[in-house]
Amino acid sequence: MDRLELLRNWVAQQHPGRAFSLSPASADASFRRYFRASFDDGGPSLIVMDAPPSHEDCKPFVKVARLFGASGAHVPDVLAENHEDGFLLLTDLGSTTYLQALNADNAAHLYADALGALASIQRTSQPGVLPEYSRELLMRELELFPVWYIARHKGVTLSDAETAELYEVFDRILEVNLAEPKVFVHRDYHSRNLMHLPAGNPGVLDFQDAVYGPITYDLVSLFKDAYIEWDEELTIDWLVRYWEVARTLGLPVREDFAEFHRDYEWMGAQRHIKVLGIFARLCYRDGKDAYLQSMPLVMRYLRKTAERYRELKPLARLLDKLDPVEKVEGLTF
Repeated sequence: MDRLELLRNWVAQQHPGRAFSLSPASADASFRRYFRASFDDGGPSLIVMDAPPSHEDCKPFVKVARLFGASGAHVPDVLAENHEDGFLLLTDLGSTTYLQALNADNAAHLYADALGALASIQRTSQPGVLPEYSRELLMRELELFPVWYIARHKGVTLSDAETAELYEVFDRILEVNLAEPKVFVHRDYHSRNLMHLPAGNPGVLDFQDAVYGPITYDLVSLFKDAYIEWDEELTIDWLVRYWEVARTLGLPVREDFAEFHRDYEWMGAQRHIKVLGIFARLCYRDGKDAYLQSMPLVMRYLRKTAERYRELKPLARLLDKLDPVEKVEGLTF
């Protein structure tokens, strides 16, 4: 019996006597797949997660769903669990993502909603509940860049001196990242994982890899999104508004906004280095070449940050070698 038939039989067991059809709902960058179960009797549709146990574990999803749901965030309810086969039955948060819904007219409102949900999650943070976003984990993410982006995607072999210099930059970045105050971190809090709903915006998805780590991480995911770009002045304005509200709520943000913004920028450097490596790996290992289309935007984010900070200048020089840009009379093309 193939997995789709096994999944269909399991859903039927949860809803005996109800005829339904299954259609693809979404797929993500992992081995998980999602199907929408639409019932012939007109009842609310449901989402079925297919997470093959040989590759995925449903337990973190269930744990974080309950944790974030208790904070007031709008996450799917887990209606039924089958950990042996790797199936979950979830409430359906619809099919319209923030990425599909966002425009210049509604962006301020939708991002305010997203920040409100994020603050609700962060306010319930406590150590020892979720895995630590440790130095080892952050470094493993950075190391995807030399392996998959530099060597595999660009076909470049770094010299020993260049490799040593890159790892010195990694150490500097991680020193700043790990000095940040810590909260619950979704880890992919961006426009493809937030659902636009008639009420209760946003629906929050894809949180199973949540950790306890730097407070600016999810803000980077949201405002330096790999899939949609906003004017930097606008995102800084949104960041200031978050920082002001966070202080009134007692969240552990820096007292000085300039320091908070520096944390945000350096957290962005870590994330974008990682994302370039992940997107290359998704292409060459997993055959998901659509992610290559998002690389130029991620590279622009990373290059801007690397060029702003003296300590990151070696990274800026490496990026110039890997992805040369033409500079004419002060203009960059």
